[in-house]
Amino acid sequence: MEVATLTAKGQVTVPKAVREALGLRQGDQLSWELEDGSVRVRAVAPLDLVYLQGLESSLSEWSSPEDEEAFRDL
Repeated sequence: MEVATLTAKGQVTVPKAVREALGLRQGDQLSWELEDGSVRVRAVAPLDLVYLQGLESSLSEWSSPEDEEAFRDL
């Protein structure tokens, strides 16, 4: 088990052994999930930008001014 200390700014340093085991580097993102009084920290996989750009282009049919007006109050 690894232990880290919370700073006055609410920051925690991920212990070196954990960073190495998960292959974490500066700029990587972590998610924090609360579970019954505990927290689970997970490494977040990098986004596939090509996939997201393809997805975004397929949604353009839903972005007309008429659509914006129809869905404004939802």
